[in-house]
Formats: sequence, C-alpha cells, structure tokens
Amino acid sequence: MIEVAFLDRDGVINVDYGYVFKREQFEFIDGLFTICRLLHDLNYELIVITNQSGIARGYYSEQDFLDLTAWMCEQFKKQGVPLLDVFYCPHHPEAAISNYRQKCRCRKPSPGMIEQACEKYPIDLQNSILIGDKISDMEAAKAAAIGKFYLLSQEIVEEQLIVSARLDNLLQLSYFI
Repeated sequence: MIEVAFLDRDGVINVDYGYVFKREQFEFIDGLFTICRLLHDLNYELIVITNQSGIARGYYSEQDFLDLTAWMCEQFKKQGVPLLDVFYCPHHPEAAISNYRQKCRCRKPSPGMIEQACEKYPIDLQNSILIGDKISDMEAAKAAAIGKFYLLSQEIVEEQLIVSARLDNLLQLSYFI
C-alpha cells in the first residue's frame, strides 16, 4: 500500500487565474516544490486531481490541457519530485460542448478521481492526505475517506465539514504532516 498526497491543481499547484491552459499563464505557487520535496521525503506519492470545466465550456481543448500537463509534470521531475499521476475531470453539467455535458462521478465534490486513482494504484487512503483550495476538494476527500485534508484558503467551512487544518500558504503544511 502506498500513501498519497493528492494535490488540487489551480490554487494549490499554480496561481488560479481562471481557466489556465497556457504555459505563459502558469505560475507555480510559492513554496510548492519545498512542500512537495518534504512530502516525497516522507514517502508520499504525489497525485494531482483537478476539475477542468474549461474543456467542457470550450475555453480550451482537452489536448491543450494534456500539453500543459505534460509540461507541468516535467517541471516537477526537474525539481526532483515526480508526480505519480494526474487525474482530471473535463465535464460540467452545463457544458457548451455536448460531449462533456454530464453530471459525472469524477467532478469534485464527488470522489470519482480519487476512486480512479485507487483502482490504478494500491492506495492507503486512511494514511493519505489531500490539499485543496475549495470546499469541493474537502468534500471529495471526506467522501473518499482520506485520512487528512488541508484547506489552502480563507473560505468559511461549515461546521459539519471539519478540515485537518486551514492553511494561509503551502509552507504551513510542514507543521501538520
């Protein structure tokens, strides 16, 4: 069994400028690679799980996303923290492109991408973590029974959704893991 640090993309890996799909728009979050090296040193595998409704909305193509993802993975590798995998949801229930218009199980807050990862890899969810910047990330982690989940945001959390910690920046994660 492997322990995984699930990372959301926009808002955790890169600055969320809204529908980022070009290298020129992609700005890594401060402290990202420092935290990823720490996670890697603690024997966590790194998996990205990301909603990409920009595909469904027609803002960019699935190939645009895949090209940027390949470049992003290469940057992680250059930093000595390779990603095990990237799972993404291109769907949206109100998509402009009919092929992607659906209410699916992979779009967060549903846990589908985490379940896909568990089908592909022997993941110990109880000893894994998730880092996200939206309540939907936390809900997906809770639905999948991930051991700890961290909110990188000032967003108000409802009482029934208890996060492991709220982070003002990624480097604060080092105090909790």
